Amino acid sequence: MDDAQLDQALLFEVIENQLADRYPKETTETLMRLQLTGHSREDAIELMACALAPEMEAVIERKEAFNLPRYCAHLALLPDTPWLS
Repeated sequence: MDDAQLDQALLFEVIENQLADRYPKETTETLMRLQLTGHSREDAIELMACALAPEMEAVIERKEAFNLPRYCAHLALLPDTPWLS
């Protein structure tokens, strides 16, 4: 498994854990919203990983605290991903 696959697998694992824990609640709400608007569960998880990735990068690479409000704001914007532009 290369680094990109490992990174993606880690992001998916974190999202699945958030869903199982129902924390933050915005994770579950976002999954439901995306599925109700026609996204498969798999596609929704991939989109949610796009919202999580910048936060994980900040924590791992820049040693910043996890920014929950920013993460939730990114989840609210999905399926749009303006922070990736």
